[in-house]
Formats: sequence, C-alpha cells, structure tokens
Amino acid sequence: MKLAVTAKGDNLDAEADPRFGRCPYFLIIDPDTMEFEALENKSATAMGGAGPQASQAISKLGVEVVITGNVGPNAFQALSAAGIKVLTGASGTVREIVEKYKSGNAAEVSAATVGAHNGMRQGRQQGMGGGRGMGGGQGMGRGRR
Repeated sequence: MKLAVTAKGDNLDAEADPRFGRCPYFLIIDPDTMEFEALENKSATAMGGAGPQASQAISKLGVEVVITGNVGPNAFQALSAAGIKVLTGASGTVREIVEKYKSGNAAEVSAATVGAHNGMRQGRQQGMGGGRGMGGGQGMGRGRR
C-alpha cells in the first residue's frame, strides 16, 4: 500500500502542508516499512488547475490514500475517479500523520464535505452589480395611453 502526504519538506520530519494542489512535496510512503520517496509537486506553481494536475501525477504512482490538510472539489473529483481515498485535516509532521493513520485515527472525506475549497470562495461568488444602470430611469417615453 502507498500513502501520499502533502508536505512542506522532503523528509518524514517535515511539516504537513495544508494545501493539496499547491504543496511543495508529496511524500509517497509505505506505512508498513516507513520507506518513502519525496516527489516535488510540479503543479504547485501552475496558473490554474493545480489540484487536478497534482491528482494525475499522484494517480500514476499507484497511491491508494492521500492525506492532506485541504483539497478542492476538482482535485477531490479527480482523486476519487482514480479510486484514491482522501483524508483531510492533517497537521503535524508527516511521520506523526502516518502514525495516526496506522492507528486508525483518520477520517475519510466524502464529496459532500468538499465545498469550494471547504468554504474559501464563498464570499467571492456574490455579484458586484448593485442594480444601478447607466440610464438613471430617464427614458424617452411620454406617458401617453
């Protein structure tokens, strides 16, 4: 079995990175032996679509579980489509996270809990208009019947 943990560094004592698509590294770990490979996240600096790009890279490695702090809806969908379980809320070092996982103290994320980046975009989706057109209500009508 292989786990992928989002990390700020390239070793087991690195802090977990809360961002899936923009984390600097993925540590690909065999939880039984704790052998790992540090994979630099090439999509971290992408202009857009970092999560789905990272999902594709992870799925090619035979990873079965991703553990991260947060995952966006597009990345979650791509990971789920590849049959990869997603666990969020990770904090601490990668080593601590894997130990928690091995002891069964991690909860799987469902599609219903993954909003627009778990609520990070909610304020931006409201319109900026205000309903005030340029005309000011001064039409050309003469009020005749």
